[in-house]
Amino acid sequence: MAIFGSLKTVRAQTKGRDTNYAAAFAYITECTKSGAAAHKLINSLAIGDNERVDIGGGAFALPQVYMTKAPRETGFFESHLAHVDVQAIISGEEIIEVADTADLKVTENLTPGKDLIKYAMHDKAALLRLHAGELAVLDPTDAHMPCIAVDGKPALVRKVVVKIPVVPTPL
Repeated sequence: MAIFGSLKTVRAQTKGRDTNYAAAFAYITECTKSGAAAHKLINSLAIGDNERVDIGGGAFALPQVYMTKAPRETGFFESHLAHVDVQAIISGEEIIEVADTADLKVTENLTPGKDLIKYAMHDKAALLRLHAGELAVLDPTDAHMPCIAVDGKPALVRKVVVKIPVVPTPL
């Protein structure tokens, strides 16, 4: 299931995973440093905008700015087979609902062309409330519905999602 918390906590919990995690955490850190190129980029984006930034090793970052969704039914559960999501809130706060993909019904499978599987609504998901400086690591078995408004009140969020390629497990 998802790993979440402060950058320091998540870095400790993912120690030993592949080197793309270090690149992901370095990019997320740069997004928070005033004057850094990544910080300037994410703060220059208008609502609804996002960019793609390659960070090496097949990993890439998607800095983005949006208004959180309310009601929650305007969102959808999703998962990805080819990438692990590292979702970091730079400013604002949101709820990410998380459930095991085995417990959900697939409504649309866009793989392998697009690394996206969509699922039917699920009322038994865990709720992660993430604030600025917090992040979640979402593996392929973690269906997630991000961007949900806290207390049903849409708010501005600046977030970076780093997509880390899934490394096959040796037999």
